[in-house]
Amino acid sequence: MIEKSIYLEGIDPLNLYGTNNNLLNKLTSQFPKLRIIARGHEVMVIGDKAQIKLFEEKLELIINFFHKYNKLTATDLEDILQDNNIQIEKSTNGSPDVLIYGNHGREIKAKSVNQQMLVDEFDNNDMLFALGPAGTGKTYTAIALAVRSLRNKEVRRIILCRPAVEAGENLGFLPGDLKEKLDPYLQPLYDALRDMIPPKKLLTLLEEGTIEIAPLAYMRGRTLDNAFVILDEGQNTTINQMKMFLTRMGKNAKFIITGDTTQIDLPVKHNSGLLKALNLLKDIPGIGVVYFDVRDVVRHKLVKKIIEAYGSDQNNTE
Repeated sequence: MIEKSIYLEGIDPLNLYGTNNNLLNKLTSQFPKLRIIARGHEVMVIGDKAQIKLFEEKLELIINFFHKYNKLTATDLEDILQDNNIQIEKSTNGSPDVLIYGNHGREIKAKSVNQQMLVDEFDNNDMLFALGPAGTGKTYTAIALAVRSLRNKEVRRIILCRPAVEAGENLGFLPGDLKEKLDPYLQPLYDALRDMIPPKKLLTLLEEGTIEIAPLAYMRGRTLDNAFVILDEGQNTTINQMKMFLTRMGKNAKFIITGDTTQIDLPVKHNSGLLKALNLLKDIPGIGVVYFDVRDVVRHKLVKKIIEAYGSDQNNTE
């Protein structure tokens, strides 16, 4: 008889143990010859060496299942314990178009033709430009691809950045230090991540630097290897900023630049780095461009009508 301590990494014990330990009790009932003591992130197992090895294998399957699908129900646990792989696939895979499973197992997949085109082009290009109006899911789809790449260990980190351009407001008058001033501006990136990664796990990834959210200026001088990098609101970069960003690309890196050329907040609109980059790079192999339009809008139905109204206004002035 031996004793072994197992530390649970990358999972909140509450998700594994369940409400009132209902999942833990189901797990331990499958190993009546073992004494299993769970305290927080540590699980102590006492018993026969072969049984402990089997327990570890099942525990690894359970944790991997949770990482992939972001959920673990009593039925899921029972299927895993009984090696019911067919039932697991049937109940969780849903659609082959699923990019990732968000919180509580919610399926996240392309919702429009051009979102799907972005997914398809991602497989063939290391750098992508996703262009189109607000509400078309450009950034959300890009972040879903980034989270999928991280989960599949295709990259080691995710870096999300935005140019700190004031859209009709002055950040200097906001209270707090630089981080406190910029965090609200980066909020859309946090919102998307919160849909896809459990809160405690997301906090850990941010603290470890596995996921980094920062203003564009923080990219200067860096080489971004083994990273999935997304530049959001690319239309608000200057020509020099865009050149700086694009040349940060390191080995085994994926870059996606999103932007809306109708919402340039720079003082001189024709100096947008996004417009210049599109003109210079559009024909280079390995760089793809996907154009979104009003048909891709996935927000409230009124958003589509608002975009159409502004698009048809010939006297649209500041």
